Amino acid sequence: MSFFIGCAVWAYKGWVGELYPQGTRTADFLHLYSRRFTTVEGNTTFYAVPNPETVARWAAETPPGFEFCLKLPRDITHNKLLQPHIPDALKFIEGMRPLGKRLGPIFAQLPPSYAPTAIDDITAFLESWPRKEVPLALEVRHRDWFAEPYASQLTVLLEQLGVGRVLLDSRPIYTGDDDPQLQSERRKPKLPVQFSVTAPFSLIRFISHPNLTVNQPFMEEWVTQIQQWLQQGKRIYFFVHCPTEERSPSTARYFQRLLEQSGVAVPPLPWNHLDNSPNQLSLW
Repeated sequence: MSFFIGCAVWAYKGWVGELYPQGTRTADFLHLYSRRFTTVEGNTTFYAVPNPETVARWAAETPPGFEFCLKLPRDITHNKLLQPHIPDALKFIEGMRPLGKRLGPIFAQLPPSYAPTAIDDITAFLESWPRKEVPLALEVRHRDWFAEPYASQLTVLLEQLGVGRVLLDSRPIYTGDDDPQLQSERRKPKLPVQFSVTAPFSLIRFISHPNLTVNQPFMEEWVTQIQQWLQQGKRIYFFVHCPTEERSPSTARYFQRLLEQSGVAVPPLPWNHLDNSPNQLSLW
């Protein structure tokens, strides 16, 4: 497949009754999630590295074609420089290898404190990564990375090494009202969106507004971009976040419909083909 869509997590109890049937056990969440979406952004690995038994279970519970896009642990990415943690990063890769073909691109999210002055550090880290075996994507959050000359320097580096860019779009949550529900998500940086792909693949993290209509213009923009990239042979992973997490699955499903209605050649969403799916979603 060339297009994958999903949410940030799979183990969310608030999805029972909508994404998952009533009475679903927590232990069955991943099995069911992976038969509704085609990828998941594995935020869980940012906080704790799973043991081998857990990784093996993830592989066993998910169908062929499903991919995990796991986040590097914060002990690697959020502890000043990256070079001292190269052995830990390589160890993390080895620990995830039991996922086999279900292991999608891993991504490194750097903190706002990681500035372009560390360009030599990030270069050494990216060069040490076995990029041909395990694709890597990078998310930067220091504002200077989005200004020249650093923006171009980073783009050239990523293109030369075949490292993907994580495209964070937090515009929806900074649009419209000051709903208290948005405050937690507004801790995410308000940064420019760079509509550029630096590798054969890219990850898009769409921080959606709880009100679907606020998301609409941004989604339409992404439909156009994704269509262009897919026509160029790129592989796109699209992840939907929402301050009101209950709405993430339905927002992702709505975006899938926008793609299909716009004639974008994307694989069908497994969720839409379930014989006994939970209650139909209202799009409020």
